[in-house]
Amino acid sequence: MTLDTEISYLKGVGPQRAALLGKELSIYTYADLLMLFPFRYVDRSSITRVDQIDNDTSFAVFKGIVRNMHTVKTSLRSERLTVDLYDGSGSIELVWFQGVKWIREKLKPNVEYLVMGTPSQYNGMWQITHPEIEPYSYSDDHHNYTPVYSTTEKLKAAGLNTKAISRLVDTLLKQIGDTIPETLPQYVIARHGLMPRNQSLHNIHFPTSPQALSQAIERQKFDELFFLQLNYQYRRTARNLHSSGLVFQTVGDNFNRFFAEKIPFTLTDAQKRVIKEIRADMRTGRQMNRLLQGDVGSGKTLVALMTMLIALDNGCQSCLMAPTEILATQHYNTFTKMLDGLGINVALLTGSLRPVEKRTIKRNLAEGHIDILIGTHALIEDSVTFNQLGLVVIDEQHRFGVQQRAKLWAKNSIAPHILVMTATPIPRTLAMTLYGDLECSVIDELPPGRQPIKTMHATDAKRLLVFDFMRKQIAAGRQVYVVYPLINESESLDLKDLMDGYESISRSFPQPKYQLSIVHGKMPAEAKSYEMERFKRGETNIMVSTTVIEVGVDVPNATVMVIENAERFGLSQLHQLRGRVGRGGGQSYCILMTKDRLAKNAAERISTMCATTDGFRIAEADLRLRGPGDIQGLQQSGILNLKVADIVDDEPLVATTRQSVTAILEADPELRSPDNALLLKYIRQQAAKPSWEKIS
Repeated sequence: MTLDTEISYLKGVGPQRAALLGKELSIYTYADLLMLFPFRYVDRSSITRVDQIDNDTSFAVFKGIVRNMHTVKTSLRSERLTVDLYDGSGSIELVWFQGVKWIREKLKPNVEYLVMGTPSQYNGMWQITHPEIEPYSYSDDHHNYTPVYSTTEKLKAAGLNTKAISRLVDTLLKQIGDTIPETLPQYVIARHGLMPRNQSLHNIHFPTSPQALSQAIERQKFDELFFLQLNYQYRRTARNLHSSGLVFQTVGDNFNRFFAEKIPFTLTDAQKRVIKEIRADMRTGRQMNRLLQGDVGSGKTLVALMTMLIALDNGCQSCLMAPTEILATQHYNTFTKMLDGLGINVALLTGSLRPVEKRTIKRNLAEGHIDILIGTHALIEDSVTFNQLGLVVIDEQHRFGVQQRAKLWAKNSIAPHILVMTATPIPRTLAMTLYGDLECSVIDELPPGRQPIKTMHATDAKRLLVFDFMRKQIAAGRQVYVVYPLINESESLDLKDLMDGYESISRSFPQPKYQLSIVHGKMPAEAKSYEMERFKRGETNIMVSTTVIEVGVDVPNATVMVIENAERFGLSQLHQLRGRVGRGGGQSYCILMTKDRLAKNAAERISTMCATTDGFRIAEADLRLRGPGDIQGLQQSGILNLKVADIVDDEPLVATTRQSVTAILEADPELRSPDNALLLKYIRQQAAKPSWEKIS
């Protein structure tokens, strides 16, 4: 019997319950059950009396008998169950809207129950909606801290409520005793004063004291953050030790002519610093894997182009993969314009090209006649072969799956250098944790002459004033974006529909005095490109769009961004949208339109946007408000599968674990020391899992 034993073999589970535990809570083995940590603990030594409830009472524990059970039909298929809990000092009403039948059958009059929940007032009476409730047993009194586990209605119906899960965990801990294997080397445990793993798992489920619980949680947090760091830092260390890369020693005519003849402005100090960092990477003989962060408009694309010219000076081709045709076309137009007259061949490969055009591009690419290839997902097709691919640039990397990106690495016998770009600033804590296998560069300056965008909040009541402001900007020769969150009407969300909005704006800005464009994701690529080009040429005054224009649209003459239902967007997306203006020399504006009343979280997002244009400050606020699991690209990747640790709240522990891992790998890069046997075992287990995440 080991922690990998199937959960069905645990006494009290069996095949049917095992299937349900797997489906509902992803519990398949003994280890999975042990790692189902309580989300709350009931302090049975601190019972609240009903007559002690006041407006300051938050989550509390009550003990009493149930009486006066009533069921009321609220609709054809719905009903409400109300029960009075009496504890001698008074009564509080318990209310259920779901699982009524099951709860009604389980509750018995004049039986003493333990009830947990947050009281609130309704019609002058205290009540708890959907409380946690279980029969009170005096035999449990020796456990002052009773664990409360996540469960579901289906599990409860199968008899697996929080108390039953607690019994299963207790059974398992008694069965395996003190045989839970350690994961950390003894010197790490001693150095950081950590509770042994076996002891911590016992105490995180059944704490012997508040101090023991605190130490147990600290140990579990340390484990999660330590191994997260180890996974990435070991990967980077191993790559630096073993993986060979193309050596780009030369900075030649292509780079120097472009620098001397084609850049009409002085590079920012940040751009110069980043180019030096990239240059140093590419001549080491190791494969470069670098994350390039930069706010909207900071000049990342220029840095990428200059890096491609270094590759060309060393006899290699480059490619840039963008997530949308609009963005790929934008890059292609920018590159061809900037490289005009230098004799450098740039090609664009997208899914919408005609077959004959694709065949010509692929043939020229394989024969080495194309120096820089720009495209979308079409680049990863097996039929796309390079003569000598030396550099891969990934734009807006979070929009590509790992497998999609990895297919590019295999297009050369020696792995090409990798430059991953993002205009979504990543908080430093998160970047150092999640991108431990990448070197990080940051462009933290905007080009000279750019004025900060003025951001304003306007409610629907001020719409006419907003329209007047738009007219004044158009009269001054400027253009306007109006962005909506949806294409079609949604009955479930109180949002303005794109088409309704377009019609409303058309009435307020009638032809022929005003011209409008409309763009959304469901339009054919040709129609989108046509509308975008009309707007770029200044033939239309207003672009009505969904978030398809979030990236890749560069119209310096557009100075106003109006975002409808701004409360429905996250901070990162609002910041990206705002970055579509302010790209010329004139003053630009972003107007955040919302409904009159906002939830606290939404109000804070809007306030943050109005207070700063610093992408990194916004990213920190986004991380604080939403948590790391929801940050763009991270939730779907499963990178942050943390159960107890929190990247934001536990930042000091993040730093501690990072420093610990760094010191270990500096002293023992390949973890060959007997003291690090457990760490090497973990790395080998990770390597055995199917994964495309060998790079980036």
